Amino acid sequence: MTPAGYILIRPETLVALQKAVEGALGPAAAECVAAGGRAGGGRATATLRGAADAQVERLLAQGDAIGWGHFRLEHLTPTSLAVTVEGSPFARAYGGARAPVCHLTRGVLEVLAARVLERPDRVSVSETACVATGAARCRFETVDA
Repeated sequence: MTPAGYILIRPETLVALQKAVEGALGPAAAECVAAGGRAGGGRATATLRGAADAQVERLLAQGDAIGWGHFRLEHLTPTSLAVTVEGSPFARAYGGARAPVCHLTRGVLEVLAARVLERPDRVSVSETACVATGAARCRFETVDA
């Protein structure tokens, strides 16, 4: 294990697990995978300090560093957050899909949004575009819960 507590695991391994959960649970599987992202996101955001924009940029840089794709902040306001990801290994490994599939990333971004936005109890994150559905990049944005 690395000092940060990470292990190396191929995206195909995680996607195979995700597809198995989808086969067993259907649409409810998305929230199960997002829950995993929220758990990891909680750990990743626990050490973030400073202004909201600095916290967001730090977490997005961590996503780049651990190979989750190339994260870019689209916008951040006191009540909303939008992030794009180019080269998501999860979307690539998943292949073609009818709906967005990057639930693990969505879960991490939900924790981040809850940490930096003024109304954390009223915000969730939606993946509004996904490479697996044919989009050029994955896009995540907050929505009122």
